[in-house]
Amino acid sequence: MSTPMNSKEKLCKEDRIEKVDQAYFRSLIGCFMYLTATRPDILNAVSILSRFMHCTSEWHLKAAKRVLRYVKGTCNFGIKFTTSKEFKLFGFSYSDWGGSIDDMKSTSGYYFTLGSGVFSWSSKKQEIVAQSTAEAEFVAATAAVNQALWLRKVLFDLNLEQEESTEILVDNKAAIAISQNHVFHRKTKHFNIKLFFLREVQKNGVVSLVYCKTED
Repeated sequence: MSTPMNSKEKLCKEDRIEKVDQAYFRSLIGCFMYLTATRPDILNAVSILSRFMHCTSEWHLKAAKRVLRYVKGTCNFGIKFTTSKEFKLFGFSYSDWGGSIDDMKSTSGYYFTLGSGVFSWSSKKQEIVAQSTAEAEFVAATAAVNQALWLRKVLFDLNLEQEESTEILVDNKAAIAISQNHVFHRKTKHFNIKLFFLREVQKNGVVSLVYCKTED
């Protein structure tokens, strides 16, 4: 397979399809989780499949075997690290909207590069139900900023202090505008208050959200 998962396929818990051996499925997912330590390209698929370890059906097992086929055909894939003169931290943030059919929650994803390669990544379901794509992207960006702040502290301890703001690339202009607008807008009054710390860290110049097209 050329991709680990079919982006148009939406998995759910109650799919009314025959159930399969959960022990086998859990073992397979456990192997995938171990592999995500070096293969961020399968992280999102594994994150989604791990939600169905207690209600595994033939459909879920088929999706897991697709990941297996993808790994089989890409055994030579990996993260390449080369010599770099500049160690500048960059982040990328992304989110789907209502990707989980069961509870309509979105999934946040981010990864960070330093020098030549990716070294930190995550794919996790959001704790709240986003009411718009902008909110879903805003929540994802907030998670990425939290990680960026922690990484900056680690790099400081390693004598690699990031003197400039850490850029985090986001593909949603509305989310960026909300994070920079200090006027409490009526369209964002339902946002969780804790999310607005994103404005504070941008104001302090620690991080900055930058628009990046999905294609890029």
